[in-house]
Amino acid sequence: MQNSLQTFVINLLKEKLSPFYYYHDVEHTLYVQQKVVEIGEREACNANEIEALKVAALWHDAGFITSYLRHEEEGCVLVRQYMPGYGYSDADIASLCGMIMATRIPQSPKNKLEEIIADADLEYLGTPAAGVRAEKLFHELQHQSPSLSRAQWRKTQIAFLDKHRYFTPYCKASKEPIKQAYLRGLLSATQ
Repeated sequence: MQNSLQTFVINLLKEKLSPFYYYHDVEHTLYVQQKVVEIGEREACNANEIEALKVAALWHDAGFITSYLRHEEEGCVLVRQYMPGYGYSDADIASLCGMIMATRIPQSPKNKLEEIIADADLEYLGTPAAGVRAEKLFHELQHQSPSLSRAQWRKTQIAFLDKHRYFTPYCKASKEPIKQAYLRGLLSATQ
């Protein structure tokens, strides 16, 4: 990936993201970018596919600069606006937008690269850091909706974790067991 593209998008996020996005911040974008590489390599992606995944991860939450609820669509607007300037064709842009849209909840990826970015976006659920990251998301959502209580959040989180499924063989094998342990911990805390 061109360093200028990485710098451009990161600066765009730093300048325009709300300071109340405690979860959907630059750190999250860079984390997902790192995870698409990790998962992509485990799923035998070639160099071009890894490159496409890295670019899509860079843009996947950029739409938050204009919309919280429709950020995936807004991210695609930004990709269509800026990526031709980096030499991306209409077909490349359509592929990037497919990957961005695959991160929308509920996730419904349509191909291998979309499955990889969908898993990378929620990979943290299957890590020991799930609780810490969930706490950041709670504070972000509470800023959006101040009446959100801890009990409501726990209930929402349990329902989400219960429905969530990883798509790639790598995440199914290595992340799902940890996610299930996290879910069991949340369930036992409510009893």
